[in-house]
Amino acid sequence: MTENTNWISMSDQALAAHIGAFVRHHRMEQNRTQNALAHAAGISRSTLSLLERGQTVTLATLIQVLRVLDQLQIMDAFVVEQRVSPLALAKMQKEKRQRARGKQGDETTEHEW
Repeated sequence: MTENTNWISMSDQALAAHIGAFVRHHRMEQNRTQNALAHAAGISRSTLSLLERGQTVTLATLIQVLRVLDQLQIMDAFVVEQRVSPLALAKMQKEKRQRARGKQGDETTEHEW
């Protein structure tokens, strides 16, 4: 697998082929046949073959195969981080309490100490 790939310049077919190569690489690395992997993933061998050749398969199929190959860590690329705008952050800090205040009606005077 190459690093520093220019994903934007790749066609959809080239991206699908790259995903297929990824799946095939990890299947071969685990010394699994297409039949064995397909059976474990609950798909047909021909569907797995389509995936490895970069042909159209469903997203659910890809996820099933990645799960069996123990490659779901690639889902980290899809994590969405909530970002707070600088204006919203300033507003939240302005609304944050600056002081602690005792309960109303619970006024303790010095002579009670």
